[in-house]
Amino acid sequence: MIVIKPAQLCDIVETICRAGGSSQEEAAHVAEHLVGANLAGHDSHGVGMIPTYVSSLQRGKLVPNASAKVLTDRGPVLVVDGCRGYGQVVARQAMAMAIERARQHGVCVLALRNAHHIGRVGAWGEQAVAAGLVSVHFVNVIGHQALVAPFGGSDGRLLTNPFCVSIPAENGEPIVLDMATSKVALGKVRVAMNEGRQVDAGILIDNTGRPTTDPNVMFRNPPGAVLPIGEHKGYGLAMICEVMAGVLGGGGTVNGSTREEKIPINNMLAIVLDPTAFTEGDFFHTELESLRTWVKGSPPAPGVDKVLVPGDPERQRRGERNARGIPIDDTTWQQLLDAAATVGVSSDIAAAWAAAPAPPA
Repeated sequence: MIVIKPAQLCDIVETICRAGGSSQEEAAHVAEHLVGANLAGHDSHGVGMIPTYVSSLQRGKLVPNASAKVLTDRGPVLVVDGCRGYGQVVARQAMAMAIERARQHGVCVLALRNAHHIGRVGAWGEQAVAAGLVSVHFVNVIGHQALVAPFGGSDGRLLTNPFCVSIPAENGEPIVLDMATSKVALGKVRVAMNEGRQVDAGILIDNTGRPTTDPNVMFRNPPGAVLPIGEHKGYGLAMICEVMAGVLGGGGTVNGSTREEKIPINNMLAIVLDPTAFTEGDFFHTELESLRTWVKGSPPAPGVDKVLVPGDPERQRRGERNARGIPIDDTTWQQLLDAAATVGVSSDIAAAWAAAPAPPA
């Protein structure tokens, strides 16, 4: 395990993206988003995704410097094609359009299709709350082998299908619920495998449908499967994400045997709402803070420091990692160096990276 400063990690990601054909602006957006995920404690959606992105680039499935393209414009309804560009770029562009329309109409429903991996969905909720708006996000994945079992099933039929709700707050601490509908995101299983540790019981099944704690089962052929969160309830929410993003949003669903494998293409249906269109005066923020105070005032259970609300863990982790640096396991670090070599980053540059990680604080 090494610990590296956020700014240095951004430089590394930018260099790899530039070598892969991205403009400086695009590379900076991708780096900011990925390192931001690591800072928030979501290493599954951080710089460890770079090898997957490089693989997509090499196969012509990720298009550098692509921009979001509007397909349908009906005022508060937008349908946008991501054109298989970096999701960190096209999702940002699409959300900016939705934010503008929500300010005009009080609401915007955005369907984003055909974007390469859009990363941590909470970032797009945070983009909305930075504008003072509420957002709800349904996301599905196509172009990738199904890896999440339906409730009662024994093999993968869905993907991790994120669901996110973000709510602005005047105190600068928005409520951001950002979760996979599976018990863990696949990236967290990858991190466990790279770190050489087992996952908790009750998360995975192997390719025979039997429970296992071995993360390697997800990276074999045939793979095992991740179980849905909350049993039938999480499975039901995963299905709704599939329908909202893939069917209603028009981007397609995971079903069928002709899908490409291991290319993370996302569709997202986002509903962006202006609180001032629904409530008057200070009611929204006053009532929100009253609720937050009430919930967090619950006496902590034994062994618990304090009650948190969604968004608190990420704020805590950002503070810690900005101060101490971002931990990267040795396997992920080597995969970053290998990805850099694949796109032609010189060995001298990579050697300088390897020589300069920040020491643990």
